[in-house]
Parts: sequence; C-alpha cells; structure tokens
Amino acid sequence: MLGHARTDPAGGPDIAAFDTVAPPPGPGPDRDPGADWQAWVPDLAVAAVVAFLGLFEAATAWVMPISRVELAFVAIGTAAAVGLSRRLPAAALGLVWAVCGVQLVFGIDLMLVQVTIAAVAFGTARWGSTATVWLSALSIPVAAMIVVVIANARGLGGLADLAGNASLVESLRDLSMTWQVTGVLVGTAALGAPWLAGLALRYGDRARRSRVSQQAAEEDTARAVRETGQAREIARLREEQARLANDVHDVVGHSLAVILAQAESAQYLDDPQALKETMAKIATSARTSLRDVRQVLTDTKQPPAQPAGLETLVDGVRASGHEVVSTEIGVPRPMPPELEVVAFRVLQEMLTNAIKHGRRDVPVHVERHWEGELRIEVRNVVAESPFAAPAGTVAGGGAGLEGMRRRLESVGGRLDVRRRDEDGRTTFTATAWVPVRAGGA
Repeated sequence: MLGHARTDPAGGPDIAAFDTVAPPPGPGPDRDPGADWQAWVPDLAVAAVVAFLGLFEAATAWVMPISRVELAFVAIGTAAAVGLSRRLPAAALGLVWAVCGVQLVFGIDLMLVQVTIAAVAFGTARWGSTATVWLSALSIPVAAMIVVVIANARGLGGLADLAGNASLVESLRDLSMTWQVTGVLVGTAALGAPWLAGLALRYGDRARRSRVSQQAAEEDTARAVRETGQAREIARLREEQARLANDVHDVVGHSLAVILAQAESAQYLDDPQALKETMAKIATSARTSLRDVRQVLTDTKQPPAQPAGLETLVDGVRASGHEVVSTEIGVPRPMPPELEVVAFRVLQEMLTNAIKHGRRDVPVHVERHWEGELRIEVRNVVAESPFAAPAGTVAGGGAGLEGMRRRLESVGGRLDVRRRDEDGRTTFTATAWVPVRAGGA
C-alpha cells in the first residue's frame, strides 16, 4: 500500500473515512528528473541527521563490537524510516516494523535515536493512505508493548541514560509490578501525540481544500446562471427581432401591394373624378401603412386588431381594383387579442400574395369557416410566368409564407399552401387554421 493518495476510475480519491493528502507526483515524460530529486532534499537531510546521531550512539555505547553492528543496523533503519515518512509513509511504517521485529528476534538493545519514530507516526497520519492511517493507529499500542518486552528482556539501555539516572530507573523496573502497564501507556502517549497532530493537520488540509472546491463550485454555478441569463436574453431579443421583421414585412408588403395595384389601375382611368378618388385611396393606404409601421416600431406588444379587421382587409383589396369574393360560414366567435392579431396578419399576407402573383381579371376567393377553430382560405389564379413552379408544389416558400407559418405555430395553428391545375389554370391556395381560444384557456 503506497503512502500517497490513489484515485478510483472516476478520478476521486481512494479513501473512506480519511482524506488522503497526495505528495507531488512521480517522474513522468513531461517532468524534470532534477525537480523530483530536489523535492526529496529535505527528507534526505532529516534522514542523514538521524543516521548520524544513531551511528554516534552505536559507536559510543558500552557494548561488544558485534552489538555495535546491530545497533548501527537499527540506527540506519530508523533513519531510513524517518526519511520516507513524508513521501512514502506506508513504506516508512513497514520499515519501522521490520527494524522492531529484528530487535525483538535478536534481542538488540533499545536506542535513544528510536525516539525519532514519532516522526513516522506523524507522517503516516498526515500523508498516508486510509489503510496506512488505520495501520499506524493500531501499531502505536502494539509498538509500545514491544518496547516493554525488549526492555524487560534486555534492559532500557539508552532510554535509561536519557532519564538521567540509569541505576534508579533500573531499580524501579525491578521493584514495580505495574511498570509494564506504565511503559505501554507512556509509549502510546509518546507516539500518539505526534500521530494526533498529523491527523489534525490532515483534517485541516481537507477542510481547506473543501472550501476551495466549494468556492469553485459556487463560481461555476454563478457563471452558469449568468450565461443562461445571457442566452435567454439573446433568444428573447432574436425572437423580438423576428417578430418585428414579420410585422414590418406584413404591413409594408400588404400596403405597397395595394398601392401598386391602385396606381396601375389609375393609369387606365379617363374620368378625372375617378382618378381623383383613386389617388385619394392611394394616399389613404400610404397613411395607414405609415401609421401601422410606426405603431409596430414603437410598441413592445402587438397592437390588437379591431373586430372588423378581417373584413377591412378584404375591402382594402377591393378598393385597389381587385375583385374579391368573400364568404363567411358559421357564426363568428370572439377571439383573444393575440389570436385576433395572428388571424389579421395571416390574412393580410395571404391577400398580399394574391395581389402580387394573381391575375387581375380573375376574382380572389376568401373563405372564413368557423368550425371549432377559424379556418381562413384564400384562393387565386396565378399569373402565368416562365419561372412558375410546377403544379402541386410551392416554389421557395419565401419570407412571407415562413412568417405566416411561424405565427400560426406559435399559437398552435397550422398552414397549408399548394398549387393546383384546375380547368386549365393554375391556382394557388393558402389555408390557415387559427385556434379560437388561447392555449390553456
């Protein structure tokens, strides 16, 4: 079990009760090997100091030469464990157990330098994996008991010298019956204190990283809210722009078509009075168009059409010189303002197309059917053109048709347009279905 943080397949830390603090990553194709060695410099320096103190203690101990070799082994092993405690805490814990096991098996005396094992206890709690943390916690009382066993068999050695009066410490050991329990408690406290300190720093680091992650998540959420608001505002502006374009197209297109038809018919009039009336109608159509355009550009809401608006449109086309046969079937029903506006604009665009593309010598048929919903049908004979689309199709389907379709679909209606061959003539029929009540009413 390595002493650094592992990750699961989803990328999260492989921990349960504890949050592992990962050391710097190991060598990789994009990393400078010199930087990895530099990261180990503090650990190597600490290990060198512990090794020097341990070897000095072994060299000055009053023991046999062979025992000095054994003590040197303990010193080097302890120094290596201390050096690994930050970067590889699991390996440091295993090395401590190996050294203590050799001491126990071969009866090697305790050494004063082994006090530095407290650094290993700190490192395992601070940087170890979850398993390492739990193993180190269980190891502390076990290690204290091993120390007591070694001391009971071989004496306190350097630890007695540390107390300042070796003979007194040894006498207490021989006379007291509970010194073993006391030793276990003292050893557990000596190792437990740094272990708890490491665990506290571990939790503090986890809390800090949690706050940073929470702050980042809050910033991401705020950014997402801002972007969503901006996207909605852009969509609203585009929708408003499209609505405005459709309104202007319908108003201007219809008015110009009527004015053009009136102007074309005026050139064939010989009666001054009739010509004067026609010019007056052109002026009236222009003023009405200008008023409607101003209203569309200045109002943020669509102006509701008048109850007689549909018939007014038919009368306006008649005034331009086109014959219109208007039929209304069923009993007209009141409609909400928004639906009335849709019906008005759709019929306006249908009549505009009939004026622009229809023959003047054939009447335009307008039918309104009140059958649960309002069905508006405009049929006219198409003026022959070498560029006309084949019968049964609708060429292009320009902005006018697309605008009508969008208007109707926005309120739950629909549009059907088609060309047909009837009695040797090509007719264009546009049919719109407009709900009488708004959705949800």
